[in-house]
Amino acid sequence: MARSAISAGITPPPAARDVLELLKPITWFPPMWALLCGIVSSGVAPLSRWSFILAGIALTGPLVCGTSQAVNDWFDRHVDAINEPDRPIPSGRIAGRWGLAIAVIWTALSLGIAALTGKWVLIATVFGLLCAWAYSAPPFRFKTSGWIGPAVVALTYEGLSWFTGAAVMAGALPSLHILIVLLLYSLGAHGIMTLNDFKAVEGDRATGLRSLPVVLGERPAALLASAVMAIPQVLVIALMEAWGHAVSAIAVAVMLVVQLCLMPRLVSAPARNAPWYNATGVSLYVFGMMAAALGLGGYV
Repeated sequence: MARSAISAGITPPPAARDVLELLKPITWFPPMWALLCGIVSSGVAPLSRWSFILAGIALTGPLVCGTSQAVNDWFDRHVDAINEPDRPIPSGRIAGRWGLAIAVIWTALSLGIAALTGKWVLIATVFGLLCAWAYSAPPFRFKTSGWIGPAVVALTYEGLSWFTGAAVMAGALPSLHILIVLLLYSLGAHGIMTLNDFKAVEGDRATGLRSLPVVLGERPAALLASAVMAIPQVLVIALMEAWGHAVSAIAVAVMLVVQLCLMPRLVSAPARNAPWYNATGVSLYVFGMMAAALGLGGYV
């Protein structure tokens, strides 16, 4: 069947496992976690809106984040041919224009689910999808800038998801305290996004992508990313203490201290140690997000 389709000039559809790999499930965790932080920070009992929570998790993870991965892989297929030739598109496992078709189908599916979930969710989904396409696709292609690209991803993955969770649960705009904390964690996430660029320095340099490791050099970029991750957390600690959330402030402080102890190893060899730091330091960063959310929601 596949052979006859190829002989007729029609590219057969990819295997389900290759589509799943294209959507990169490992990347779904950050926006889903940020959504949960928003839900917790609202102070509203989660079981009162369980249907929204299920829809929100599906949207932030498999659908909108999955769409962003498909869009990115399609428009980055020439870069991946250098950096990650085994990825589904450059390897030919997702052939023809199926990569673009999957991105379009997932965009439409995301919009449909969001429209059924509510106004706030639809608005957030439209904004997130616009950012996903503008990040990777011409004419904007924000990812070509090591400053703008990570900022767009950080804002949508962390800030937008947190905002949506808090807004839908409360049925109104989140409080100023919530907005400040989510913006600070979004700012810090710029450093996390920079860590992801160390694995692609060769391809980025060859194709003209001006990631911070390419523009600044690996060690300066790692130092900057470390500072960008740490400084917002210092501000969160100070604010949580000032607002009377001492337990949350202490929890975030403990996690930050451990991160600071891990950062010298990251800076010593950024390309080699960025995956290790993602598994250790970044995990502590996101646990701190939840600690802050619990304080804002009145749980601790």
